[in-house]
Amino acid sequence: MRPRSLLVFLVLTAFAPTITAAAQSGIITKPSGHSVAITLDRLEVSLKERGFMIFTRIDHAAAAASVGLKMPASTVLIFGNPRLGTPSFLKQPTLAIDLPLKALVYQDASGKVFISYNSSAYIVETLYSRHGLTASSDIEARIAQVLAEAIDAAAN
Repeated sequence: MRPRSLLVFLVLTAFAPTITAAAQSGIITKPSGHSVAITLDRLEVSLKERGFMIFTRIDHAAAAASVGLKMPASTVLIFGNPRLGTPSFLKQPTLAIDLPLKALVYQDASGKVFISYNSSAYIVETLYSRHGLTASSDIEARIAQVLAEAIDAAAN
């Protein structure tokens, strides 16, 4: 094996557990072309246009600042659709510990802004199944489509 090939192999091998863990975590992260504040505002509008209700924003950077700590902008947006969620909550009230849905809009140390959210597969296969509920592949596909459209509209 050539030295360069060996180096690439060693680097990939060293990071393989991290790459695999990230891919299996169920988190989708997309870059935003806007500031955190503008991305959050655009995300709220985009979600409302798709029938979602915005419940609240949790500003982690403001919370950190309140105790004298500093961190880049990082806000969780909590949103849902009571027409869709309530029937599942009635079947299994404990589902409410994992829902409503959330999106994290944050700025990294280099100043880039990202939106992270749970994949539809994670929502259906992990969250719903954790509470003994099932959802069809059609529902999973629809969740994926709606979330991707809303996130893309906010980020671009």
